[in-house]
Amino acid sequence: MLNDPIPLHVDPRKLADRNTTLEGSVPLADLPRLCDPLSDSVGTVQARFVFDRDEDRTVVIHSDLSTEVQMVCQRCLEPVTLPIHSECTYAVVKLGANTQSLPTGYEVLELGEDPLDLRDLLEDELLLALPIVPAHHPEECQPPAGANAPESGAAEVQRPNPFSVLAQLKRDPNV
Repeated sequence: MLNDPIPLHVDPRKLADRNTTLEGSVPLADLPRLCDPLSDSVGTVQARFVFDRDEDRTVVIHSDLSTEVQMVCQRCLEPVTLPIHSECTYAVVKLGANTQSLPTGYEVLELGEDPLDLRDLLEDELLLALPIVPAHHPEECQPPAGANAPESGAAEVQRPNPFSVLAQLKRDPNV
């Protein structure tokens, strides 16, 4: 087991032959696509990758990622700290290989002869784990002041109904 910074590129086939486990941390600031929807890039991702072969000799990567991120609550527009945890099992196959025979529960990871960019895989997995609409628990936040107040003068303005012409046509017997 290696407990160092997660390497940038790895050969999953060689690591699977040795039943290698990589554990370490990656600064959030090193993951620019992940930091884009976040309100700040402070913190680290705790990552664990287990490279193995299953009973069919398929290269398998088990990933376990955990972090806490800061996002903007879409209910109260204040910062919210969200725990993010993701676990996934990948089957590494050659580009264009038939994946129909793979057991269910595996995510397919097509890989040519080039090494695997482990940080890209980590970043993709965390992006998929982010909430679509970040928010506090409902009892913990309030909408911003004035969010529920009607606009001044909004009730006074009378707009013509755009369907009133259709109502007249419906009443006209000649149409």
